[in-house]
Amino acid sequence: QAQLVESGGGLVQAGGSLRLSCAASGMRFSLMNMGWYRQAPGKQRELVATITTGGGTNYADSVKGRFTISRDNVKNTVYLQMNSLKPEDTAVYYCNAAYRLGGIRYWGQGTQVTVSS
Repeated sequence: QAQLVESGGGLVQAGGSLRLSCAASGMRFSLMNMGWYRQAPGKQRELVATITTGGGTNYADSVKGRFTISRDNVKNTVYLQMNSLKPEDTAVYYCNAAYRLGGIRYWGQGTQVTVSS
């Protein structure tokens, strides 16, 4: 059964860093485009960053230059390195896996990131 398990969230002061990890199982990870999304209280879920099967990346304007998404196809894990964190980055961060040809999508359970000012 396909599963995504996020880790690495927590409480950090503004200007600090966190590294999120998402371990995938039960799927052909190398065939999945991976992404990180986030949802703040009272707001809709929004895209943070994506990485394709070929390693191409895309970022929300709000995180460009501060966040870096990467993947390890041996460990079946996707990462989100978050630097220069701001209070507005506070949200639950979700890992997403989407089959590169479409039709299949999985979500993790989310990990809380809280940035204090």
